[in-house]
Amino acid sequence: MAEDKINLKLECLRSEIQAPLKGFAEKLTAQIGENLESITVVGSSLTEDFNAGKSDINTVLVVKKLGMDCLKPLGGMIKSISKKKLAAPLLMTGSYIERSRDVFGIELLDLQLVHETILGDDPFEKLNFEKGDVRLQCERELKAALIRLRQGYIAAAGNRRLVRDILVSTAAGLVPLLRAMLWLKDIDRPKTAEQVFGKAAEEFSIDVGCLGIAKNWRHKKTRLQESEIASAFESIYDTIETVAGIVDKLEV
Repeated sequence: MAEDKINLKLECLRSEIQAPLKGFAEKLTAQIGENLESITVVGSSLTEDFNAGKSDINTVLVVKKLGMDCLKPLGGMIKSISKKKLAAPLLMTGSYIERSRDVFGIELLDLQLVHETILGDDPFEKLNFEKGDVRLQCERELKAALIRLRQGYIAAAGNRRLVRDILVSTAAGLVPLLRAMLWLKDIDRPKTAEQVFGKAAEEFSIDVGCLGIAKNWRHKKTRLQESEIASAFESIYDTIETVAGIVDKLEV
């Protein structure tokens, strides 16, 4: 299917990701057809955090109806699209997005901040959120992160690589949460992880240096000593505890 026939808006994207997304969109429209309402590009491929050849290209597909008629074709595409660094897309309906604003505020705020809809109507632009819902989710996510860190460290049984991966995942997961905290205080939210960490450190008077270091391990093969892993773990754990205390006291 030709690009002009499906009205793809690719000019807003960096050149490296246009071709993979064009091919993906053409396959989707051919196999899902009228059930497909929109394709939206989200995440690091739209920011300076993008690392060509390493970073995944993330998308959200909005469909009229969820069912095997769209799940099965997508399942059949995964091997081919993953070779082009396209991650498995998030699949949603418009009503699901609307009804999830109170429980997935952190995630939807992040999608609303960093996204480009390349086909169909923008599903995130007009969403509104209640601050009380977002603050509660921040509190819940932070306390859950502390539990996961403790359990993950124990389950790793001293395996430094596993602990390293847990810390990398934790640091990356705190980026949208810190953005949500800035939103709660009506502060402009940066789009890159480094800027988010810096802004959060400034606004909440916290030391988040350990988070930036751990997140940057993701694309490196650095072999860390046991003492380095232990120090990073303690620093990140203490930082999350501090942030959780701040969220507890936030008035919204």
